[in-house]
Amino acid sequence: MVNSHTMNVILASRNLILVAVTSAHLVLLGGQLTVAQELPPAAGGKSHFEVSVAPFLEKHCVACHSGDDAEAGVAFDRYSASANVQTEYDLWEKAVRLIRDRQMPPPEETQPTAGELVAVATAIQAELATFDCTAEQHPGRVTLRRLNKAEYNNTIRDLIGLDLKLADDFPSDDVGSGFDNIGDVLSLPPVLLEKYLTAAQSVAEQAFADPQARGRVLVHSAPTDDGRIAVARRNVREFTERAFRRPITEDEEARLFAIMKFAYEQDSSMDEIFKTVIAAVLSNPHFLFRIERDADSNDEDGIRELNSFEMASRLSYFLWSSMPDKALFDLARSGKLTRSKDIAAQAKRMLADPKSKALVDNFAGQWLQLRDVSRLMPDPELFPDFDGELRTAMRRETELFFESMINENRSVLGFLNADFTFVNERLARHYGIPGVKGPEFQQVALNAGRRGILTHAGILMLTSNPTRTSPVKRGKWILENILAEPPRPPPANVPELEDDGETLGSLREQMEQHRSNPACSVCHLKMDAIGFGLEHFDAIGAWRDRDGRFDIDASGELPGGQKFAGAEELMEILVREKKTEFCRCLAGKMLTYALGRGLSSYDRCTINDVVRNLEQNEYRFEALITAIVTSDPFTMRESK
Repeated sequence: MVNSHTMNVILASRNLILVAVTSAHLVLLGGQLTVAQELPPAAGGKSHFEVSVAPFLEKHCVACHSGDDAEAGVAFDRYSASANVQTEYDLWEKAVRLIRDRQMPPPEETQPTAGELVAVATAIQAELATFDCTAEQHPGRVTLRRLNKAEYNNTIRDLIGLDLKLADDFPSDDVGSGFDNIGDVLSLPPVLLEKYLTAAQSVAEQAFADPQARGRVLVHSAPTDDGRIAVARRNVREFTERAFRRPITEDEEARLFAIMKFAYEQDSSMDEIFKTVIAAVLSNPHFLFRIERDADSNDEDGIRELNSFEMASRLSYFLWSSMPDKALFDLARSGKLTRSKDIAAQAKRMLADPKSKALVDNFAGQWLQLRDVSRLMPDPELFPDFDGELRTAMRRETELFFESMINENRSVLGFLNADFTFVNERLARHYGIPGVKGPEFQQVALNAGRRGILTHAGILMLTSNPTRTSPVKRGKWILENILAEPPRPPPANVPELEDDGETLGSLREQMEQHRSNPACSVCHLKMDAIGFGLEHFDAIGAWRDRDGRFDIDASGELPGGQKFAGAEELMEILVREKKTEFCRCLAGKMLTYALGRGLSSYDRCTINDVVRNLEQNEYRFEALITAIVTSDPFTMRESK
């Protein structure tokens, strides 16, 4: 183990850690809102908001949405002359969506005429179109961010060449905005600090017990004893620069050599000296945290471009959940990693690297909640054929599908309507797909009725109850994770459905009774329609034609009149009518993950650019990544 004087150095490092710490408008046609022409100027010098929106709000909305006790916390009485879209964009985007889907005003209230709906929706869209992406530049500011568990494990692996997985013993990372790499929630509790110090010692010990790892630390050797000290200093400097992911300063170099001198004066062996330094470096905040300097006083508006080394880390932790490799470091030293063409080229190279599987594990694992699949346990009496092998295969199916998106640069619309998937013998038997033998996965054509990841067994089980399907859960999950249209929370004291459909009627009949409550009907209209489109799949994702004594009815109608007869037709509607919403959702999730922070109103300008880039490049996955890594929020930093 590391000796006592090494522990003194590590404790000193503990103190360092503590210190560090275009304009389009909507009209109603056949029950749907579609694109219309530019509005002419409003009469009397007033805005369209004053002419069309404010009176509509007063007539149909303010009675419920006003004052401190406003319904859903939305007080429309605050708006009389302007929607204040620069700060309230999310509110009005949601408002026009609810109007478009005819979810507001609720059905028990007096309904607007078609003409009123046209006027208010068009005017709100006109207001939204005034959002000015050029008025002010706001790339955003990422909080000082420590490495999460996955990033710590991967960084140690790539730094010394040993996959030690020491972070598996760390406390769980908190989640913010849907991901566990968000700087604002990555705190440093005392127990984690102790774990970091212990892990640093362990890495130092194991690095020198393994010849390969030792060679990654002691890259250079001295031909004679006279050059031993100079080579030792060079090894320490280069190791530290890799660990800190940037060149070290003269002061940092002096501190490191002071540690070496201290250990030498304690009559330590050369190996012990290096272990002491490694433990100190791996306990340093510049290893444990991703630190980006704020803008200088002479940077306009407190905004600056990231330097090449900061960009290298942003790329590597986004796409690999790990430190930069030699190619990134070399390009960073050249200063070229601030040019969009070089950033895009590196992103393309990195996606082709096996380490991009981290994007599957850590982005897809959280966006699609695949991590939760491993913990699910359906009722064993109702589903006796379900076992751990099938559960593992379910998760692996969706992971392999996501990998194919990356490796083959597929259209992201395939998430919704792909006619293929990946199965092994166990999962193929579950799906009723013949001709697949053995534990290895292979690409196969899907049966009729299945399309895209929403009909993957893991996703279907994830959105079910242990005993039965849940159209509500399935619809809600799709609205939140695929369309970025989360329904509002349910009213208080709404009873749950009984599980005994045999005595209470079919699940659809029970849900229709539930929707008879006016407080429930608004949200359930859309949620339930989507969920019932997947009702041919039971709670573990197997196809069925009956639920007990009831025939399955997977038909539905979405707000706006689009009808479907099952999952396959539902997916085609989503691709045809909702591909922009899906791309915006995916872009928002990916940008959040890439930046390590929640998004703000100004980030919608970047989202618009990303979606536009997707549309111009056949919706290819690489276009999504390229647009993000060359965007202002990814390449710049704001101090406030």
